[in-house]
Amino acid sequence: MLKDTALPSVLREELTVVTEAGLYEDEETFLIDAVRTFLAARPDLREAIACKLYERGDFSLGRAAEWSGLSIEAMKEALHRRGIIRRADENANETAAMAHETLEAAGRAKR
Repeated sequence: MLKDTALPSVLREELTVVTEAGLYEDEETFLIDAVRTFLAARPDLREAIACKLYERGDFSLGRAAEWSGLSIEAMKEALHRRGIIRRADENANETAAMAHETLEAAGRAKR
């Protein structure tokens, strides 16, 4: 949780009132909901964050694509636009899913 000194007093007061009003059980729950709502409204930020998490090694390509809401190909393009070099650390399931998605896009997937 953020230290009280790290927050402007107005924001600290708003966070306190959210829990006092019974809208959320605690500040952390409210902040999690607020961030999720904000990121749902800003897919560009989800993409940027997914790219950074991939670059740091926290996400595989498949996980970054899933988290950002992008297809594998769109995720690859997003990484390329940001100058992030792709690694080949996908597991077998992710590799199979990427192959299937590519075949579907080409209209050659088996049903």
